[in-house]
Order: sequence, then structure tokens, then C-alpha cells
Amino acid sequence: MENKNTQKRLLVIDDEENMRHMLNAMLKKFGYIVDTAADGYEGLMMLDSTQYDFILCDIKMPKMNGIDFLKKVRNKISATIIMMSAYGTMDTAIEAMKEGAYDYISKPFKADEVFLSLKKAEERERLKSENRFLRQEINKIEGRYSFGNMIAKSKNMETVFTLSAKAAQYNTTVLIIGESGTGKELIARGIHFAGNRSKKPLVPVNCGGIPENLLESELFGYKKGAFTGADRDKKGLFEEADGGTILLDEIGEMPLSLQVKILRVLQESEIRPIGDSKTKKIDVRVIAATSKNLEEEIKTSAFRQDLYYRLNVLTINIPPLRERIEDVPLLCEHFINTLNIKLGKDIKSISPSAMSLLLEHEWPGNVRELENVIERAVVLAEQPVIIPENLPSELIIGKKNKTDNDISGYSIKAAHCAIEKKLIEKALEATNGNRTKASQLLEISHPSLLSKMKTYDIKL
Repeated sequence: MENKNTQKRLLVIDDEENMRHMLNAMLKKFGYIVDTAADGYEGLMMLDSTQYDFILCDIKMPKMNGIDFLKKVRNKISATIIMMSAYGTMDTAIEAMKEGAYDYISKPFKADEVFLSLKKAEERERLKSENRFLRQEINKIEGRYSFGNMIAKSKNMETVFTLSAKAAQYNTTVLIIGESGTGKELIARGIHFAGNRSKKPLVPVNCGGIPENLLESELFGYKKGAFTGADRDKKGLFEEADGGTILLDEIGEMPLSLQVKILRVLQESEIRPIGDSKTKKIDVRVIAATSKNLEEEIKTSAFRQDLYYRLNVLTINIPPLRERIEDVPLLCEHFINTLNIKLGKDIKSISPSAMSLLLEHEWPGNVRELENVIERAVVLAEQPVIIPENLPSELIIGKKNKTDNDISGYSIKAAHCAIEKKLIEKALEATNGNRTKASQLLEISHPSLLSKMKTYDIKL
């Protein structure tokens, strides 16, 4: 018998009392904690309060059959489901597998068949868990972190990803702040698709891109005859997102008159279309994003304080790219791989001199600007390696101006030392202190780098 702490919990759903009793007694002997339900509806109610590792479910049942049960729960639970039937055919088995069942057992069956199927399922879950763990460990070794469609190496982005993953587990309101181009919408999408609303709509709304006189009708909809041109009922974006998530992007641009109505939605979970006398209940998760400092906006009465407090339940602050410059090489690699497929190119890498320019740039447009620069370079590159000539001229001019500003006096030797020290520090920062990779970026040998680090007293 297994230790109580490691016992697996199992739910048997079958309309035949004798079958429930037999499976209950047999599976307890095998070491499982067993609950039973007489039909799909009862099974659904038990899933609301208990988490199961495995579910054995009959197909032919009154009220709710096994296939309908599968369709209801397949995207909501992590339990492995094994279907059973005395009336099954190969088509029935295939349908069950398509709907998410792991295995199919025909009645009547022997105890060994059930036990073997469960042990195979346990082994599969163990392997999946090990694979997840190994992927996490490999990412840690490589210094890579990811969330949704975003990747990074920097510790501050690891914090962003960790917080976002936690936010995805709950339906709480989230406020994402960060400069334009940092990836606010990507974080919002990651939160939505990692949560239990992933099969429902994610509706993005650019609050600054819709004219003020149209924004209310877009958000809340309207009834036929509500105004000139309203020749039919129209659903608003909140109603379109019912059951899912609405992303209120650039909410700092929203007019004050509408901020009051958004506050009501958050407080009451209901909307009222224009021209309607009744309100409608909705189930929508709200994620808001802004590049503005809302606390400063409150001081100038451009944003409501009560709405800010409602939105600011869980805040995710995405740092600008210039504060996580070590992410640049990894992002470049990712963009090149994507663009090679999209554009039919075969770019292998970026030359150290071109990478040096990318690392020196301040990136006012953040990740979006970097992506555009890399796309331009991939298009222009005539060789498998991106070189400085493939990059925008402002990157080269910007580096020249910055270098000029760093130099004081007229000594060529002193200027050379100052630039060399700065480049070494930049390369070490970009490679997280990896001296081998830093020497490659700098186009010098590893022993030479060690010597120069000693000369300039550069410590990791």
C-alpha cells in the first residue's frame, strides 16, 4: 500500500451501482483514494470541490453521457480521463480520444486491464512532469526565462514572468504598465491563455485609438433606435468578451466620462447598452495597460483615483529594454529565427561589430524597435551574417556621438583606454559575465580579455 501522502485520488462515474461498488472496492485495494458519482452532472459537481488525478467514466449514462462530460471538462481540469463502455465500437473509442480521453476500456473487463491502464497513465504523467522539470532546469542553466510568447535572460524580466504566471491562475484585475513597445499586450495575452479562460475570447481595445464619441458604443453596445444610424441591436466589446478577458490598452487615454462607466463594470459586473433601460450581467476579466503614469494623471485630474484603485489590484511593471540590455542578443536570435521562416532567408548570426552597435543603442522604442531593426537587417543582409551596414544609420551615428561625449581632453591613448574599458564592461554585462562569449563579441582572444580586465580593474 502506498503512503497516504502519495496516494492518487480517483473518481468513478457510472450509472450502474454494482459497477461503482466493484470499482470502488478494487481500486482501493490498488491503493487509490476513490470517490464515485452516478452520472456526468454529479461528476461535474464533485470536480468543483475536489481535484482528482484520474477519472474513470462510463460513456452511456442518463442525464449526461460520457462524451458530453468529456467536452465539458477537457480544458478545465488536469486529471487523466479513461472511458469505459459495454456498447462501444472503434468509432466510439476514436471520438472519446478526440475529445481528450487518454484511454478506452471495453466492458466487461478484468481487474488487471483497469490497473494496467491506470499505471500507463501514471507513467505518462510522471514523464510529462519530468520533461517539464528538465525544460525548466535547462532554461535556468542557459539563463533563459519565458512566459507566453515572450523570452528574456534578465532577472527583472524573470520577476515579470513569475508575477504574470501567478496572475494567470486567478481572475483578479491586472494593471500592466510600461513604455510603448515593451510588450504589454504580449503579457496580457500570456495571462489570458495560461488561465482558465483560455478557451474564451480575448478582446483587445485600444482606448486611445477609438474616437471618444464612438468608444462608449464600442464598449457597451447599443439598442436599435438609440441614435441616428442605429438600425439594429449591436453587442459591445464587453459582451463579446463574456466568459473571457477584455484588454483595455492605453486606458490612460480614456475620457473621464467613460471612466465612471468602466468603474461600474468593475464594481457590479454589469453593463447597460446605449438606449437600453436594463442592465446585463457579464463575466469578464479586465486587464488594463498603460504607458502613462496614472498617479501623475490623478494629480492633474486626468484620471479617476477610484478607478485607479480598482484597476491596481495586481500591477505588473515591464522595464524598458535599455534597463535589460542583456536581453538584446537573445531577442535578436529569436527574431532572426522567426524572420528566416517568414521571409525565406537563412541568416545564421550577427557579427560582433553589429552586435556591439545593438548593445550600445538606447532603444527608445524598446522591443518593438529592436524587432523592426532586425527585420530590416534580415531583408538587407546578402550574407548569412548581419553586419553593421545592414543596420540603420542612426545606430552608427548614435554610437559615434555617444563615444565623442565620453572622451575628455586630447590624449589619444587615454581615449583609447576609456573606450576599450567601456566596451569590455558592456560586453560582460550583455553576456551575464561569460568571458568566453564577451571575448567573441569584442573580437579579441580570451587571454587578452582577462589581461585587459586586470589592467582596467574590471571585476565580475
